[in-house]
Amino acid sequence: MTMGTRVYLARLAALPVFDPNGDRVGRVRDAVIRLRTTNRPPQIVGLVAEMALRRRIFLPIGRITSMDAEGVVLGTGTLNLRRFEKRPNELLILADVLDRRVTVAPEQEGSDEHLGTVVDIGMELNRNTEWVVTRVAVREHTGRLARRGHVYQVEYDRVRGLVGPTDTQGTSNLIALLDQMRPADMANALQDLPDARRNEVAAALSDRRLADVLEELPEHDQVEILVQLDRERAADVLERMDPDDAADLLAELPKSEQVVLLDLMEPDEAAPVRQLMIYRPGTAGSVMTSEPVILTPDATVAEALARIREPELSPVVAAQVFVARAPSATPTGKYLGMVHFQRLLRESPSSIVGGLVDSGIEPLRPDIKLAEITRRMATYDLVAMPVVDGTHRLLGAVTVDDVLDHSLPRDWRDRDAHDDGEPL
Repeated sequence: MTMGTRVYLARLAALPVFDPNGDRVGRVRDAVIRLRTTNRPPQIVGLVAEMALRRRIFLPIGRITSMDAEGVVLGTGTLNLRRFEKRPNELLILADVLDRRVTVAPEQEGSDEHLGTVVDIGMELNRNTEWVVTRVAVREHTGRLARRGHVYQVEYDRVRGLVGPTDTQGTSNLIALLDQMRPADMANALQDLPDARRNEVAAALSDRRLADVLEELPEHDQVEILVQLDRERAADVLERMDPDDAADLLAELPKSEQVVLLDLMEPDEAAPVRQLMIYRPGTAGSVMTSEPVILTPDATVAEALARIREPELSPVVAAQVFVARAPSATPTGKYLGMVHFQRLLRESPSSIVGGLVDSGIEPLRPDIKLAEITRRMATYDLVAMPVVDGTHRLLGAVTVDDVLDHSLPRDWRDRDAHDDGEPL
């Protein structure tokens, strides 16, 4: 990078970080600017990168050799793996600066100042080989609900309100950046935000997006976000979560609150959640999904393949179809067996799935403990197992991600639970 090169910091979010050999070592999650006591522009001191095990570390700007749309390249393979902690005189671009409402001074005396929202921050290398804030991308406020203001760039010294109290900060631009991430990465990014900003961002997400993100957060963060929503909105979000995840989240709330939220949910959406909540924790019934792919035996291979191609299905749910007599909603008629997707790919599209079922795997009962489920899955190399009741009706399926979620420590999603001194 040479002096005069301008880099816009928000555009770096989620880009891969490469070591000198070209191997990816993490992803950019934010940029750190240091405030100064003089009138000099803030200095960019480094990036925050997410490494293995969701650990966030600080990358000094001096160790970065290039930054472009393809990624960030480091000049050294030696990194300090201590977890990043923001210092009192530092701000994070995405968490603290993006979406701030600012005032832009006019270029000429006598002109009016403008109100706007920060969209991005531009930095450049100065004569002292320091990266400093030189430009601010701002979206103007139009005062019209249906019209978005245009985005323009101004010199840093013309912008007032860029630093200071966070009550002048919105959410739209941060959400636009976060929406480019997978739900797990977005959940991880939310954990780094101050509580008030995290709750504000979460509340601004769509019901579906918020449901996906909640499923990836530690339980204490799930609860804190959910209780900040009004009850009708909370019920709408719970409806869009997988029933087993919704049941787990409701189990963390007081009994009286569980009853209220379940009553506010649509009856068809609440029914499987209520059913899951009657099983004892740590059993197949408590961790299973009640919505696996279920077909009747007269369905064709073409129909089965069409079902598992549905984009909203997770890979483990789509890895097989379960065959049962009608009705095909849980609890079904008599369970007949399962057909793995590889078998479906080998058969004629017109073949009937009833003739392809694998009935050699003994189904689970709802009261079987997690340790036994894990042993059976490992024995038969399965990613999902059926759960049936005493009359052999299919109740649901336990998937490998269900087992992992409930076998790992409760705080496995929480980065703060890991010891900073533990090597990666």
